[in-house]
Amino acid sequence: MNKAFAVAKWEYLEKIKSKAFLIGLFITPILMVGMGVLPSLFATQEDNETKVIGILDQTGTVAPQFAKRMQERYKLGNGQPNYLIHILAQGEDMRLDEAIADADQRVAHDEITGYCIIHGGQSDDKLVEYHSKSVGDFRIGMRIEETLKGILAEKRAVAIGLDPKLLKDLNVQLDVRMVKLSKMGEKEDSGFERVFISAYVFLMMLFLLIVTSGQMLVRSVLEEKSNRIVEVLVSSCSPTELMAGKVLGMSGLGLTQMGFWVLIGVAVSVQFGTNIIPAGHAALLMIYFVLGYLFYAAVFIAAGSPLNTEQEAQQVTSYLVMILVIPIVLALPAMKNPEAGWLKILTFIPFLTPTMMALRIPIQTPSALEIVATILLMIASIYVAMVVAGRIFRVAILATGKSPKLSEILRWVRTG
Repeated sequence: MNKAFAVAKWEYLEKIKSKAFLIGLFITPILMVGMGVLPSLFATQEDNETKVIGILDQTGTVAPQFAKRMQERYKLGNGQPNYLIHILAQGEDMRLDEAIADADQRVAHDEITGYCIIHGGQSDDKLVEYHSKSVGDFRIGMRIEETLKGILAEKRAVAIGLDPKLLKDLNVQLDVRMVKLSKMGEKEDSGFERVFISAYVFLMMLFLLIVTSGQMLVRSVLEEKSNRIVEVLVSSCSPTELMAGKVLGMSGLGLTQMGFWVLIGVAVSVQFGTNIIPAGHAALLMIYFVLGYLFYAAVFIAAGSPLNTEQEAQQVTSYLVMILVIPIVLALPAMKNPEAGWLKILTFIPFLTPTMMALRIPIQTPSALEIVATILLMIASIYVAMVVAGRIFRVAILATGKSPKLSEILRWVRTG
């Protein structure tokens, strides 16, 4: 193992001093926070200028109240109304087709941002349309709906002889607080946001570390093969020692990254007085992180050893990345039903076990039997993956020219 540790030390020191690693060490958490925070900030950012909205009202009774409420209720930061409502046409006798054509031209010439069509009819529930060049600003639709609902509800109350002011008294503001219970029935102060963030952040960290380190491992093998450096290395140590050293070196590099990011998370948590994830959950997640990292390191080195070109390496690693994306895609369905049978089945697939458990633990901790079984499964999978990777690595590391076929690789595994 002395030679393996020497290779590991060299790999670790060479990569940790590289500019790419140092930049990624600081940029990655910034990007992760940015991806989580910036979209919500942009979504909730208020307008900085007044928007002009037209209205076509076939009922002939809604438009004036709608214009007044929209202009009084929603304001910009400088106190000006967020929306100016122009009544383009109203009344049951209006020519709707002509009014729509005129409104379309106004939108096309940027005279108005968009326009509402309030259809008339015998039904109390009216169909409302909003036409605009862009329908990406969901707040306009929500605010139009909320305002029109209030107006129509008041009209319905008057029609049945009720005082519209009673509607405000009957409107109950309710805030539902989600409280997580442990297996023992104890309360844990974990709302949806905290659970989702802790699960999603850990998934993204594991995904990014495995992808970046795995690609670095494949490129390292590829460069040594193309430059013939590997022949010198194999003359000093066995292929098994070389592979073990590379895996240990990259694992140490990944743990360094993880440790640095965890320290940042702890510092932020202490600074703001928040406990994002319980210590017991954090310990379990770290176990699955290490096991998953070692498993994928073996998979990446087994997949990268027979390759000879950068294009082949990109193609193979992209397939492995697609497997890692699966738990990220399933994050929301898993949160809705963490005890689903299909979710438990996916948990016992070694390629998905670390990421699926990282997703399930913060949401609803699996049973002790599942935890023990999946840990043992990962240990056995790591052993098998290392043996297979070692047999492929021993032969493929010195192979040059045309990449071997799958049948040849399988023969290396069987006869190794």
